[in-house]
Amino acid sequence: MAVGILDSGLGGLTVYKAVTERMPDLPVVYYGDNAHTPYGTRDADDIFNLTTAGTQRLFDAGCDLVILACNTASAAALRRMQESWVPKGKRVLGVFVPLIEALTERHWGDNSPPREVAVKHVALFATPATVSSRAFQRELAFRAIGVDVEAQACGGVVDAIEDGDMILAEALVRSHVDALKRKMPNPDAAVLGCTHYPIVESIFQDALGAKVRVFSQADLVAESLSDYLSRRPEMLGPGKVSMFLTTGDPQRVSDQATRFMRRRCDFHAA
Repeated sequence: MAVGILDSGLGGLTVYKAVTERMPDLPVVYYGDNAHTPYGTRDADDIFNLTTAGTQRLFDAGCDLVILACNTASAAALRRMQESWVPKGKRVLGVFVPLIEALTERHWGDNSPPREVAVKHVALFATPATVSSRAFQRELAFRAIGVDVEAQACGGVVDAIEDGDMILAEALVRSHVDALKRKMPNPDAAVLGCTHYPIVESIFQDALGAKVRVFSQADLVAESLSDYLSRRPEMLGPGKVSMFLTTGDPQRVSDQATRFMRRRCDFHAA
C-alpha cells in the first residue's frame, strides 16, 4: 500500500514529513535524485527523462501512485508524462494542484468558469525552469481571473540548501525577495513554488513582511493526498515497506537529510 514521493534532492522531505505526520500508517517510498540536483536549471527533455526514470524506480518499489514533490518536474514534465508515458493502472500527481486550490479557494473538481478570487497580487518564487514554463500561471488562469502574478526565478537557493549552507541560502532569499518587490512592491500573497523553500520559509516571511500571506506546499499536499486516497483507495500500491532511495552518495545524503529532518534518515542506493 506504498505511495511514492519523488524530488530532485532533499526538498521533497518537507512533503514526506507532512504526509507521514498526517498518515502515519501509510508506507512511503522517497526517491531523491541527488546525483542530478537541481532540476531547475535543466532543459525540459532532461527533466522529463530524469523524472520518468525516478518514477519508474518508485513503480518498481511497489508504488502505484507517485507524487512529484519537485515543482520543476511538475511544471516541465508532468503533463507530458500523463499524456504519453504513465502506464495503465498507475498515477502521477504534481504539487501545483493543492496550492492553486488553496490560493483560489476552489476544489480541483470545480469546473465552473474562472472567476475573481480574494487574492489580486501574487508573488511566485520558484526555480528558473518552473518560472520559464509558466505552468503555475497557466493552471491558475483556468480557475481565477484578475490575478496579477509576478514570478521571481530564485537561482542558487536549492544548491545552497542541498549543500547545507544556510547563511548563503538566507542571503539569496533576501536578494530574490528584494528583486521581486522592485517589480511588485505590495504583493498580498506569496507562493513558495519549490518544495525546498519551506526549509527557509521563515526567511521568506520575514523578508516579505507580516502582511503577506505565504503559501507553502507541504501541508497542502498532505491534506490533498489524504483526501485523494480516501476517494481512490485502489491507488494504494502493493508495497509495504517505507524507505529512502537516492541516486547520490547514500551516506552523505543520509547525513544531510538527518540534519533537515532532525531525526535519523537512512538512504539507500536507488
